[in-house]
Amino acid sequence: MGRSSRLWAALAVFTASLARADDVTVFAAASLTDVLQEAAKAFEAGSTHRVVFNFGGSNDLARQIKAGAPADIFFPADKTQMDEVTRAGRVAPADRIDVLSNTLVIVVPAAGAAKVAAPADLTSLGRIALAEPEAVPAGVYARQYLTSEGVWGAVEGKVVPTLDVRAALAAVEGEHADAAIVYRTDAARSKRVRVAYEVPREKGPRIVYPLALLTGAKPAAALFRDHLVSRAARALYEKHGFAVILDE
Repeated sequence: MGRSSRLWAALAVFTASLARADDVTVFAAASLTDVLQEAAKAFEAGSTHRVVFNFGGSNDLARQIKAGAPADIFFPADKTQMDEVTRAGRVAPADRIDVLSNTLVIVVPAAGAAKVAAPADLTSLGRIALAEPEAVPAGVYARQYLTSEGVWGAVEGKVVPTLDVRAALAAVEGEHADAAIVYRTDAARSKRVRVAYEVPREKGPRIVYPLALLTGAKPAAALFRDHLVSRAARALYEKHGFAVILDE
């Protein structure tokens, strides 16, 4: 094979490697399902790569990552779970960035007559669905808020713990619970619940969604991470009701 032929062969191999499609595996909080699926469609339309999601409670996702689950990106709903993964050596601290915030709301069945003018009104209701308040971020935030309002002790016995915030929302949608505390962004996507009370941002816990590449991530994962903090992504987050805190 002549020198020029070898050069063309090497160039062909190099070009093929650039065009090779990779699956980018993202472990993300359940509350990010809709916005990230939309972000992935835009990313995939402009690249050869495919995004694969594992959505769920951030605590369960962190447990899977620490156990060695193959993942490229972690996007949980609180810093605690990111801290756990960082301590396990799966995230370099410099690769973390706080991206989003959210607000808690109390929802009730849309067709019901329940009124919640203040957190204390939950004491007059029956079952209250929360993402597991000892572990899942949405439930942890809700418990912190109700504790700060002095009503956690009165409602704790009414709590129906769920796997994640979307399951808490579904419990009210199906009228299996009289109320739930979920993120405002989750409530906005459902026509079967109505927001009875929105927690004032200054009174609620500071909700933070950090984003990070995991150690050993595929090169394509960095491309999707960059897409998730781009100007286009910021507009998408705001469209879905999230507060962007990248510049804070």
